[in-house]
Amino acid sequence: MKIEDYNDNSTLIESLKNGDEHAYTYLIDTYHHKLCVYANSLVKNVYSAEDIVQNVFIKVWEQRTRLKTDHALKSFLYKLVYNEFIDLYRKNQSLFSLEKSYYDALNGIVQEDDAESFQRVMNAVNNEIQNLPPKCKEVFILSKKEGLTNIEIAEHLDVSIKTVEAQITKAFSILRSSLEEKVRSVLFLFFPKKKKFRLN
Repeated sequence: MKIEDYNDNSTLIESLKNGDEHAYTYLIDTYHHKLCVYANSLVKNVYSAEDIVQNVFIKVWEQRTRLKTDHALKSFLYKLVYNEFIDLYRKNQSLFSLEKSYYDALNGIVQEDDAESFQRVMNAVNNEIQNLPPKCKEVFILSKKEGLTNIEIAEHLDVSIKTVEAQITKAFSILRSSLEEKVRSVLFLFFPKKKKFRLN
C-alpha cells in the first residue's frame, strides 16, 4: 500500500486493525509531534508529555483490533492523550478535590475541538492575566505560574501575607468576571488555589 493511501481515515484504521506496521509508522510520524505539543500544554513538562504520547501509541497498537473505522482517528488520539493526563493527575492529586463541574467543563472542551480549542482557552486566560492591574498580575503570576508560596511572595515583594492573599483573591475575582462562562469554569483547574501537582 502507498503512503498516501493512509491519508484516508478509514483506510488507515483498517490497516492498523490488520496489523500493518507501515500504517503504524505512518501514524506515529504524522501525529507524534502534534500530540507531544498538546500533552505539554497540559502537563507543562516535556518529558512527561513524551511519556504520555508514548503510552498512547502503545495502547493504540495493543488495542488496534477494537478501532472503529467510522471514528475520527485524530480526535481519538487527542482524547487518549487527555485521558493519560487525567490518569497522571489522579496519581498526584485526588480528582475528588476538584469540583465536578470544572472537570466536566474541561472534558467538554477537549472533546469539542481537541488541541485547538484547548489552546484558545489557554490564550483567553493568559490574555486576561496580562490585563490584570500591575501589582495584582505580579502576585498572581508568582503564585500560580511560578509556584511560589504566599510567604515567599510576601518576602520577595516586601509586603504582608495578607496583602498577597488579597491580591490573589482580587485576581481570581477579576478573571471570573472578565472570562466567558466556558473558560471561567475551568479556571480553577488551570490555577488551583492548593496544588500538589503543578500544571503551570
